[in-house]
Amino acid sequence: MPEEANEDAMRTPATPEKANNTECPPATTVNIPLVNEVQLTAATGGAELSCYRCTIPFGVVVLIAGIVVTAVAYSFNSHGSTISYFGLVLLSAGLVLLASSVVCWKMRLERKKERRRESQTALVANQRSIFT
Repeated sequence: MPEEANEDAMRTPATPEKANNTECPPATTVNIPLVNEVQLTAATGGAELSCYRCTIPFGVVVLIAGIVVTAVAYSFNSHGSTISYFGLVLLSAGLVLLASSVVCWKMRLERKKERRRESQTALVANQRSIFT
């Protein structure tokens, strides 16, 4: 009896044969919900606006690894070998990551200053309308 249950579980279900080959199976539709910025910020905890915070540690680690690999490669006088090229690639990748994090950080500071100016302008305009 248990053997019959195992055999039934291992069989694939039979598919019914179509009477007419021109029939198309019913189309299934998938609804993909649209996500706005507020939902994205809530889901990620605001991490999408902090790329420079993530790239700094990765850039430092990759830069240190590049320094170590390049130092080891050149200490054994293996100029032009695969390991020396790998070390140089790691060095350049670390520098690119650090440079991109600095650029992102400066752009964010500029946006923050611009927002402050806009809010101060609105405050001053509002204050003038109150006293006049």
